Amino acid sequence: MSAGTSDILIPDQEPAELARFREQWKAEVRERQAATTSDAQIEPVTGASTAAARAISPARSDASVKPATLTNSLSASRRPETYVVAGASTVTTHASHGQSHLSPNLARAVEVYRKAVFHEQHSQLDEALRLYRQAFRLDANVDRAYFIEEQRAWQERTVVQPVSHKKGPSTVSVGGVTRDVQKLEVHKDKSFVTSGFLAQVLKNFPENLVFEPEDEKEGLLPINLIPDELLLQILRILDYTTIERFAAVSRKARVLSLDPAIWRDFVQLAYKPPQIADDKSIANVVELYSSDYRRAYIEHPRLRLDGVYIAVCHYMRMGSSENAWVNVTHLITYHRYLRFFPDGQVLSLLANEEWQPQTVIPMLKPNLRMKGFYIGNWSLSGSTVYITNLVEQHPHAHATTEPQPNKYFFQMTLALRSRPLGRWNKLDFIGYDSVNVEDGEAVPLPLKNERSFWFSKVKSWAGY
Repeated sequence: MSAGTSDILIPDQEPAELARFREQWKAEVRERQAATTSDAQIEPVTGASTAAARAISPARSDASVKPATLTNSLSASRRPETYVVAGASTVTTHASHGQSHLSPNLARAVEVYRKAVFHEQHSQLDEALRLYRQAFRLDANVDRAYFIEEQRAWQERTVVQPVSHKKGPSTVSVGGVTRDVQKLEVHKDKSFVTSGFLAQVLKNFPENLVFEPEDEKEGLLPINLIPDELLLQILRILDYTTIERFAAVSRKARVLSLDPAIWRDFVQLAYKPPQIADDKSIANVVELYSSDYRRAYIEHPRLRLDGVYIAVCHYMRMGSSENAWVNVTHLITYHRYLRFFPDGQVLSLLANEEWQPQTVIPMLKPNLRMKGFYIGNWSLSGSTVYITNLVEQHPHAHATTEPQPNKYFFQMTLALRSRPLGRWNKLDFIGYDSVNVEDGEAVPLPLKNERSFWFSKVKSWAGY
């Protein structure tokens, strides 16, 4: 026999030990296959072995693959479990301690693979490709071993909570805020969905909260040195939009933003006549929402005073043509504007397409005088807006000319809606009447071409 074939053993010349090992291995494979088909023999797999078992591929019967033996003589909680990773190096996981031990070659391959993943995540594709190739040269099944290691590390993080950022107790009690909001869950009405969902979220918050950095290596954030009482005073001088954006930063920010003092200020500023009836108080409004000021401010109807409601309307008008075979149609666009003031005054303007919103809005003041400009009064009852005594303000041709008395005034009835919840940014026409000044007869006007008003915020206008 030549030197090149002297190391190859034919089946008849195999050592007796290797033959026994093969037969023992086949018997164990048959036992495992029989156990998977029998429901009585299935046992739940817990701990770190769960993630590893999902990545196990059946051992191949090729002689070049050396299978690892799974010994059942000791319990999994007191002895490491051994798995075969797709015919490559063996991965041993200690289920009791959450630790994994790889062979030196496979451990080095996994470390190179982890670096390649890091470079790929940072868009360094050339370096990532080089490291991927290096890792697979070290071990062909490094990707599966890496997956097992990541699953084991993830299970450790979910079981053991990190303690590096427990700097100190927060003066804001999560339990207290949760109890204040949870009482709304007993209601089945859809109007309680906002606070009810928020209470469910707060249940999962830990008791002691801090502002945690985006990178865990940064350590304590300077904002944690500010007392919660001072943070609440800062939040009370911000607008509600900024507060809600701040609340989306972290769990502690959300708890701080739920302080009743913040939303009590907003409710007291917003809900006063004519936003509510003269015979009602703020206490009556808040009682409708179980004394939750934040929910009352979000869900109770109110007209926005920090901007203008604009309706863009269109209609078709037939034109004339010299050619009998050609029909000319004009698309006419006009805008309606409504601006509300805290004292109950409302400004209404009807302007054609020559006056664009960016030109009209800065001029929309009580001293404006142009055709189609009206001044009236408004009141809010529930979600219905009543606009009365809309009188046209005629532009004066001469300063000495006395204005002619109006024979008619107008009144509107609008439905206040919110899309999405808490915006109160839409007004739908319910009725539009022309009223005779002499006899008070109201004549409904057609609403065929009228469209809904949508709110547009103006930064320079006050909201209260």
